[in-house]
Amino acid sequence: MVKLTKNLALLNPHLEAFMAVAKHKTVHSGARAIHISQTAMTQRIHILEQKLKITLFVRTRLGMQLTSEGEKLLRYCHTVADFSHETLMEMMNAGMESIQRVKISGPSSIMISRIIPCGMLIMKQFPQLYITFDVNDTNDTIAALRTGFSQFSILKPEQVTRDMESKALAPEKYLLVCASKWKGRKLNDILQSERIIDFDESDQMTVNYLKQFDLLKHAQTDRLFVNRTESLSKMLIEGYGYGVLTKEFSKSLLENGDLITLNAGKTFDNFLMLAWYARPELPNYFSALINTII
Repeated sequence: MVKLTKNLALLNPHLEAFMAVAKHKTVHSGARAIHISQTAMTQRIHILEQKLKITLFVRTRLGMQLTSEGEKLLRYCHTVADFSHETLMEMMNAGMESIQRVKISGPSSIMISRIIPCGMLIMKQFPQLYITFDVNDTNDTIAALRTGFSQFSILKPEQVTRDMESKALAPEKYLLVCASKWKGRKLNDILQSERIIDFDESDQMTVNYLKQFDLLKHAQTDRLFVNRTESLSKMLIEGYGYGVLTKEFSKSLLENGDLITLNAGKTFDNFLMLAWYARPELPNYFSALINTII
């Protein structure tokens, strides 16, 4: 069977150039990727912007960054590329079922405990479906959806915009936990003398938990950071500090005695949404994913 790539997608050279710069972040790297000169690449982008009467990129220290209009165009390009790739595959396979690919982006806690297990069930139902699980504990999951690199993203309710379709998921329930060797210590003693462990400086989950139960006034402000749930849980187990983990993720760690709950096991609800962009017609596997992820 002839192998097809997205280079065969039904996109004109100007859109091909645009996608290359969006992916590689510089005109030079984008030009090399599609085997044209940097001058030709610049001309293609300029012509495209003139035709559409919009600005597609802004130059920053981090390279060529997409404008909001550029994000919409890139999402369109990915949709067309995916559709044309699938269509050409079906034609060359003489009607045989072709491989379908979809990417889901989201934070590690819900991806590990809920999204990946649901996705594996769907892949059993659709053997030709290949799901890429993009585990990401930054806010880049919304950028992945906006630019079309992911077809689904797990977002906070306030991140969902009017042009997105979305589904409310069952909230994550966060527990305040610490090392089992701290068993017997009073909660206020731990809050006053131990450090919080969070993903990064922008992570307010532990702070929000403490606020809900009027405990923040007892806590010191020093924090440690590690941006992976598995690594964060290991630091908690070793007694480097305390923090929050979801009830789903921490279940086995609590059952094995690696961690214990604080604050009488009370939980804090974190609300999340499954978000995607509307399509004229949803494939069966697309609808199955939406219905299965809860």
